[in-house]
Amino acid sequence: MKVKYAIVWGICFGLLSGLCISAHAQYRPNAHEWHLLQEKEDTLKQLAYELVNARDELARKAANDAFIPVLVRALKIRGSFYYPFDSLREISILYPPDSSFRIFSWQFAQTFGMYRYYGAIQMNLRDGSLRLFPLFDNSIFTHHLADTITGPNGWIGCIYYRLIETKYRNKTYYTLFGFNGNSLLSNKKILEPLSFVGHEPVFGAPIFSLPDGIHNRFVLEYKKDGNASMNYDDDLKMIVYDQLVPLHNEPEKKYTYVPDGNYEGFKWENGKWVHVSKVFPNYQGPTPIPLPFDFSKKTLAPVDTTEN
Repeated sequence: MKVKYAIVWGICFGLLSGLCISAHAQYRPNAHEWHLLQEKEDTLKQLAYELVNARDELARKAANDAFIPVLVRALKIRGSFYYPFDSLREISILYPPDSSFRIFSWQFAQTFGMYRYYGAIQMNLRDGSLRLFPLFDNSIFTHHLADTITGPNGWIGCIYYRLIETKYRNKTYYTLFGFNGNSLLSNKKILEPLSFVGHEPVFGAPIFSLPDGIHNRFVLEYKKDGNASMNYDDDLKMIVYDQLVPLHNEPEKKYTYVPDGNYEGFKWENGKWVHVSKVFPNYQGPTPIPLPFDFSKKTLAPVDTTEN
């Protein structure tokens, strides 16, 4: 089953062999390249809409299978890193503040409310070259998410909606906020640390300090319609998420967990996201509710659209 879902990405990865386009680090696409990218975006926009909105699963799959090679060909165009693809509303595209890479992620809805996830990391190396890492969703085969460290082939599939960059002792961590439609009964919000060893992406890192120890990622599982929130609060300078409780006093059944009106969080201290058990300890009255993330407002790298 895993092989079946890897076929399309595997074929497209073959197209990437040897892809390392030598260019100046500040290179922007010229008028001809920009036009080519606009043409690719028009095709991608239509396919992205179909892969999310087509009623029939086979039609969605056909659109998804067609989307991947078109995306690969678009990203092979010189200067594509700085082309925003901002009409692809169904696809998450996030850049870190340092614009060293960008990460694409999207979900493919299967029958009965299940999902498969697809993604890719496009690097912008210091020498100006470009490199692409396809991400292979391994989430249904990974049973200990909080303890797992993996590479692109063992990716915990998500659609990412926020990215926070932190540094400690010359090490940079990019904490990704992801959503995973886990099962018919529950969803997951995942804090996914991304770092690089050389130029190779690594998912997971021992940077989450919780009462029960240090973990490589943080997972919040909750009832399918529980609407649990998890995001970064720019004013508080911390991650804030809903405190959850089981509906029927059965703590082992994560699919019954719902928010109880309180908030926990993480604060960045000495290279760790340190758990905060109560974010608003002295607040009297209704607990403030963090605003939901506006998915339509993507974080984009600066783009120079002037002709060369």
